Amino acid sequence: MQCILEHYISLSHMIIMQELVQTRKIMDDERKQIILEVLADKYCKQILHDTLEKPKSAMELSSDKKIPISTVYRRLQTLYDAKLLAISGSINEDGKKYFLYKSKVKSISLKCNLEETEIEIIPNSSSTS
Repeated sequence: MQCILEHYISLSHMIIMQELVQTRKIMDDERKQIILEVLADKYCKQILHDTLEKPKSAMELSSDKKIPISTVYRRLQTLYDAKLLAISGSINEDGKKYFLYKSKVKSISLKCNLEETEIEIIPNSSSTS
């Protein structure tokens, strides 16, 4: 039992360390500003949350969350430009190409004071790219 417990503790420690290593601190002030603007937008946050586990199409995002499709496309472009969203393409049975979108971030942490804003990103390990 002692050996199993030590092994479990060791594995838990490795998983925690792996997550710590994967955390990325954002240093560029322009990128920080873009991320702050994304987090202030309720649609951007909904899209990142809804595409965390599995990729979704723009139509799925629009119908699932009752967001106008034009708004979805604008926010998808914003998130992609901010490097927070991955895009993959596919061809359906009718031969039409369609795109799926997946969050590249698992979480974003902010620490703000009047002099400095610190932003850390934990990548989505199940992200497609």
